[in-house]
Amino acid sequence: MTELIKIREVSAKYNISARALRYYEDMGLLQSTRSADYAYRLYDDQAIKRLEQILILRKLNISIKDIQLVFQTSGSEILLDVLGRKVKDINGEITLLQDLKDIILEFIEQIKLSDFSRDADVKKLYEKAAKAENQIANISYDGNASKINRLLDVADKLKKAPEVRIIQINPFRAFSSGADTIENVLGTFQQWQEEHNHLVKKMIYGAPDFLWFEENMQAVWIWAVEEWVTQKDTAPYELIEFEGGLYAAAMSIDGDDDMGNRVYSGIIKWLEDSGFELDERPGHRTMGHMVNPSDAIKNALGYDQMDIYVPIKIRGKQQ
Repeated sequence: MTELIKIREVSAKYNISARALRYYEDMGLLQSTRSADYAYRLYDDQAIKRLEQILILRKLNISIKDIQLVFQTSGSEILLDVLGRKVKDINGEITLLQDLKDIILEFIEQIKLSDFSRDADVKKLYEKAAKAENQIANISYDGNASKINRLLDVADKLKKAPEVRIIQINPFRAFSSGADTIENVLGTFQQWQEEHNHLVKKMIYGAPDFLWFEENMQAVWIWAVEEWVTQKDTAPYELIEFEGGLYAAAMSIDGDDDMGNRVYSGIIKWLEDSGFELDERPGHRTMGHMVNPSDAIKNALGYDQMDIYVPIKIRGKQQ
């Protein structure tokens, strides 16, 4: 009999979030099994091998859509084509980066020779910058009519650190799913929330909702509600007072970031050189918030947008 592995064990062994595993299943890349007397997802040997293949391809920066194509066809032709295209992309980026390096090195030499106390040198430096801008715009690449857009595209692809912004979340009332399995939170609780949407606080940007995971891999989902809502209105779910606080936030794109893992690591790295540090007080957790308010917008974009919120405080300041 094939041994079945719990989702928690898979998550720990491969350093991948439960949400990412569920996402791979939603995209048809992975399949779990569940028994009638067990609520959690379980994975057999075949599923584990498939997961390892997915993780290898993601490490090679292969997109989810291309991984779908690879798994939907037999033989190695599609995989070879996908990897071949990736090599061409890398070669193009190498060429572009070399051109950019040459421009920057030339710019550095000009700066070394400049005297910033002299107006003439400052003017010359400005002229040099304008020349560099023209060089970038005039770089020739076969098959791409927009040179500067190509430069920006490569810069985005190579960008490792997320763009972090500081968010102050004010306290608010919310009904909570409580710590539960991800299936119940995104199934049973979500259905209940949709049926009680009249309780949800109306905001310009949509209702504030957040999802986080407890240490036991159970999920908690909360939705902000209007001030008049009582515990009776939210039963059987708990009405809570969300404390709010200061957060470092950055956007993660589903399918391109393995459900926020890269962005979270980037925020933690960003904290090292900032004037902030992690706020590790009880109740202050790393959370996710889905930015796309509807399936129509998600379909138009072709992906989900999710903000990752990491609780922070001013470095050295007692709360």
